[in-house]
Amino acid sequence: MLTSYVEKPQGHVNPQLRLGKRLASKGLLITLSTPKVFGKQMAKASNITDDQLILVGDGFLQFESFQDGWDDDDPRRAHLDQYIHQLELAGKPAILAMIKRYAEQNRPFSCLINNSYIPWASDLPSMPLLKHDEVPSYLRPSTPFDFLRTAILGQFKKLDKPFCVLIDTFQELEPEIVEYVSKFCLIKTVGPLFKYPEMPNNTIRCDIMKPDDCIEWLDSKLASSVIYISFGTVVYLKQEQVDEIAKALLATDISFLWVMKPPAKEFGLPFNTLPEGFLEKTGDNGKILLWSPQVKVLTHPSVSYFISHCGWNSALETLSCGLPIIAFPQWGDQVTNAVYLVYVFKIGLRMGRGKGKKRITPKEDVAKCFVEAMVGLKAKDLKSNALKWKLAAEEQSQTAVPLIGTCKLSLMR
Repeated sequence: MLTSYVEKPQGHVNPQLRLGKRLASKGLLITLSTPKVFGKQMAKASNITDDQLILVGDGFLQFESFQDGWDDDDPRRAHLDQYIHQLELAGKPAILAMIKRYAEQNRPFSCLINNSYIPWASDLPSMPLLKHDEVPSYLRPSTPFDFLRTAILGQFKKLDKPFCVLIDTFQELEPEIVEYVSKFCLIKTVGPLFKYPEMPNNTIRCDIMKPDDCIEWLDSKLASSVIYISFGTVVYLKQEQVDEIAKALLATDISFLWVMKPPAKEFGLPFNTLPEGFLEKTGDNGKILLWSPQVKVLTHPSVSYFISHCGWNSALETLSCGLPIIAFPQWGDQVTNAVYLVYVFKIGLRMGRGKGKKRITPKEDVAKCFVEAMVGLKAKDLKSNALKWKLAAEEQSQTAVPLIGTCKLSLMR
């Protein structure tokens, strides 16, 4: 398919049309796509209609236009800076829908050639557009963890070596990414791993700390009344940020279960403390843990949503348990995972953008997120989307074990 933005059809479309004719003449079916407002002009001048197959050599050429979201006489069309932005907003979903429709008709596109004025066409295969601070931080030149960048990029460079790559995700969650990466190596989704049926040896765990008992406390709380706060095994928040979160909890008076893991001794960091009088003021409304049985917590009926650093394990557990999330990423892939959780999977709110911003999120912003995720239309939408992913994960978990068995046999051969 050839896609184009046209202000003056001759200057923008003619080179692509000529290329399309040349390719079609070799036996291919070529689709030339433009915004409908310009497609109408071309149709009137050249007697061309959408979906009309035109024989060119051994192949065919056809035109298909798409709506750009504005009326034909919209005065904003005179301002190209505005129109280029609008074209991206309307064009991305329109072109993607076109690609999917042709695939469903058993006529999938094998290649997309875009006009230089629409570079966003290159974003279509899988991922959303990421801003500079949403790219995994250890891939940036400024990262203090060069060894991680070397290890991760080294893994990608050797994707052609293994028989297949096993990924702890599930097909329904990331179908486009799985399909796209599968063009380069054999991919098998084996997740969500923690959703598999209970095994006889399920007591064997790899927790670095013994989880504190909190289930009895959760049992004493009303359904969907508790927020769960945990930032994983590595993330260390500045004391100022801990203070702001604590102040927001006091201001909103929401019940909470907060995991405050001590920092690793080798890092030499002080243990975060809570504001003076905090525990006395919260009383039985809150509980502080050093470590938690996270899956049991996420599946407990009293837990409403999860405030998380957005590590992939926590992200997948949240999705699979049907809980909304408040995304508070810090570094690494957390910042990218947050984009997916909030804007792609649509189960979360964003409370921060990561350490790259070097900004403390104030208690007012934290409290706003707490309340917005708890009540109102937005909260209902987040919960509805989260439950959708829970059902998809449960369905996947019924078939994932046989997939792993099949994959192991293939690897053994």
